[in-house]
Amino acid sequence: MNVEPITQRIPHRGPMLLLDEIVSQSDETIVCRKTFRADEFFFQGHFPAAPIVPGVIQCECCLQAGAVLLAGRPGASEPGMVPVATRMDAVKFKRMIRPGDTVAIEATLKDQVSNAFYLTGKLTLGGKLATRLDFCCSLASAPAGSSPPTSREASL
Repeated sequence: MNVEPITQRIPHRGPMLLLDEIVSQSDETIVCRKTFRADEFFFQGHFPAAPIVPGVIQCECCLQAGAVLLAGRPGASEPGMVPVATRMDAVKFKRMIRPGDTVAIEATLKDQVSNAFYLTGKLTLGGKLATRLDFCCSLASAPAGSSPPTSREASL
């Protein structure tokens, strides 16, 4: 698994980096992969006797995949700017995801209006839909102290 192409495009780092690798990417769609290890921080208190991946973490996986997709795109690669979530709609959880499970994470760009990007995200487990959501990201100044990738780094 190679997270380097991911960390070159988004400022997320462990324990909140929730993508292990990029499987494929086109102009409009990215597919990433994540294996949830039993020692992930969120399993400690989320149904500790029978842990499952919290829904908010599943959504964050899609948001991060969307941010990686947007990195380097015209209008999304301005220095000092990062895509941040502004809306999630139609979130549906179809299957539980447990420690040891590997999911495919897909984000597809549906539309762009100015600095707002409208995407659809999906997590699949064993080829079956586990989570689906529509979401929007807008560009914002990177938080103080963070070092978002430059447009040159994002295109590497």
